[in-house]
Amino acid sequence: MDTRQPSPARIADLANALANAEKRYRARHPNSASRHAYAAAHMPGGNTRTVLHYSPFPLTWAGGKGNRLTDVDGLEYLDLLGEYSAGLYGHSDPIVHAAVRAALDAGLALGGPNLYEARLAEAIRARFASMDLVRFTNSGTEANLLALSTARALRPGRPRVMAFDGAYHGGVFQFRHGGSQLNVPFDWLIGEYNEIEATRALLRAHARTLGAVIVEPMLGGRCIAGTAEFLTMLRAECSAHDIILVFDEVMTSRLGPAGVQGLLGIAPDLTTLGKYLGGGAPFGAFGGRRVIMERFDPARPDSLNHAGTFNNNVLSMAAGLAGLTQVFTPAAANRINALGDRLRDRLNHMAHARAARFEATGRGSLVGLRFGNGPADRAQSRASGDESDAQRQLEALFHLDMLERGYYFGRRGYVALSLPTTEADCDGFSDAVDDFLWTHRTLIDSIR
Repeated sequence: MDTRQPSPARIADLANALANAEKRYRARHPNSASRHAYAAAHMPGGNTRTVLHYSPFPLTWAGGKGNRLTDVDGLEYLDLLGEYSAGLYGHSDPIVHAAVRAALDAGLALGGPNLYEARLAEAIRARFASMDLVRFTNSGTEANLLALSTARALRPGRPRVMAFDGAYHGGVFQFRHGGSQLNVPFDWLIGEYNEIEATRALLRAHARTLGAVIVEPMLGGRCIAGTAEFLTMLRAECSAHDIILVFDEVMTSRLGPAGVQGLLGIAPDLTTLGKYLGGGAPFGAFGGRRVIMERFDPARPDSLNHAGTFNNNVLSMAAGLAGLTQVFTPAAANRINALGDRLRDRLNHMAHARAARFEATGRGSLVGLRFGNGPADRAQSRASGDESDAQRQLEALFHLDMLERGYYFGRRGYVALSLPTTEADCDGFSDAVDDFLWTHRTLIDSIR
């Protein structure tokens, strides 16, 4: 492996380029700077969602329409972040908006079953064949917590849960950067993503204590797609050892009409959902095999209790139902994911043509952008926080440069296309990236 570091001169050049980019950013965004200073007086770091922070301060949004955002300084951007995949419908879909208005007009916080929840559950079951029954939560994090707690309850004496290095299953299930002090204190067994033989051996060695395996069909942090062989092996081993297999499709359910499990023909025991399926409102869901989910039937003497004041709130249920049944049709899913594949292919072709140390990863409409050596088919050096300081500085420079050009995506290089995105939008972004690769080719070439 090439372990060379950039020369001191290149490090200084990169630091200077980043400092100049931050200076221009501050000058262009005085109102965002003021708002951030105000927020910092009332919230730690001026922030209540860590991923939205980036230096020198994050933009504050005044509004959005379609796939465009306008900041409080009046500048407009093509939204390529898509609210970290939750904003699939864009900011002003008329069908979703009409559903939300109707729900508002009929009254909020009704305190009982409403007209939407069963219909949304039916629509989800129609898409995801592995989900015999469904229950709703308020976030993907909560859905994963309920799914894993269910697995542990149904496998007494087997409390251990396998997760994978580099994975993220919500705010209390973070396995990037060596994990988080805020993680739920389950008995975790950590495997290596996409490593078939090592994971198979680990599963077999600990099968007697494992109640569940949870896996993202694509690691969301750096958009590393799970191979069909790896995910199929997990299904086979979990079946052989009576371990409950949980597919976290909170992000990846949008990668096909029936998620990645539909694309690969793999049926997990439980599936967790979230993000866009609330139509822009808070949402989560978990569901799966009938024999598991029936334990939540309150009429059973051995029922599992599942509370949550806003589990069936009318805004999420109404917006989610309209979005899934009328907007994110199978045809729409295929179109936006094909567009993402073409964007990824074009970016990688450009990088290859320029011999640039840059790659686009992922699947369908979710794209990861990364500087350094590839390919990124494993989690260890791509998703677990092993980037060098120089790589992180280059990522920051790239992010600020693209913001200056009018393109908004995640600082770590995360792109999630929304349904209003067009081929022309992707062409413009590709041209901007190509210009960055050429303009900063010397700095990029020094990154290992």
